[in-house]
Amino acid sequence: MRRTNYLNNRDILAEIHKSKSTFCSFVGDEDHRFDIILPSIEKINIRTIAEAKRNKAKRLALHAYESAKAEGKKVKQAEFEIDYRKIDKKDLVFRIMTFDHIPEEPGRKKNPKTVADTKVKLNFPPFQHYKFNEQDQLICVGKSHWQGGMENGCFDLTHGKATNKLAMMWMKLCDRYATRGNVRGYTYNDEMRGQAILQLAQIGLQFDESKSNNPFAYYTAAVTNSFVRVINLEKRNQNIRDDILEMNDMNPSYTRQHAGEWENLQKRQAREAEKNGSGR
Repeated sequence: MRRTNYLNNRDILAEIHKSKSTFCSFVGDEDHRFDIILPSIEKINIRTIAEAKRNKAKRLALHAYESAKAEGKKVKQAEFEIDYRKIDKKDLVFRIMTFDHIPEEPGRKKNPKTVADTKVKLNFPPFQHYKFNEQDQLICVGKSHWQGGMENGCFDLTHGKATNKLAMMWMKLCDRYATRGNVRGYTYNDEMRGQAILQLAQIGLQFDESKSNNPFAYYTAAVTNSFVRVINLEKRNQNIRDDILEMNDMNPSYTRQHAGEWENLQKRQAREAEKNGSGR
């Protein structure tokens, strides 16, 4: 039976990009497509420009190849290769990770350790997009958490949303994780799945593309933590219920009874081993 790839990093990254773009404002229609991510504008140099050209050439070639395949043509990917040296520097878009346009919020954290701790709390790391103009000068063509023009716009945190497809990916990931052998037997499986979906809705866009290109691992770790958190909480509540039942001379849960039988068995075997050892 052919294996089905129900989620992959490429599709997840594309939906994360679309979702983040709804929180942003851009000058042109194509200014949202960045070619490289850099920590500061000072990092834009000959080497990073060449890397951005290679990334753009690869993306354009892949898009042309997939479009041809969608039309039913029998083509090879090598036929669509683009020489990155032919790409104009003015067509490149640089994503710069920065908090420059984010308003201050003093006192949000008692002991701020990073720049983010002194700014308004955001749903994902902020950035700006830059391009070269005709005078070979860098100009800002896009801002995250922004509405309006680059000069006369304003900070806005609420006008965007996650795409429906990304939300379906979160739900599908949680549903598939809930069928794993180590969690599917719990009676509160639905509660664990609901908690995991809520967790992804809160931190789903916090994935930073500048640090990793594997959002699947990031989401899986978050889902695992949510499931374990609910299991630990339920076990703690069950122990409290069992203690109350035992205090009132009532039978505790089967789990506690089996655990008690196992402990008694271990103690009995240990005593027998001691007797046999002393008898020799």
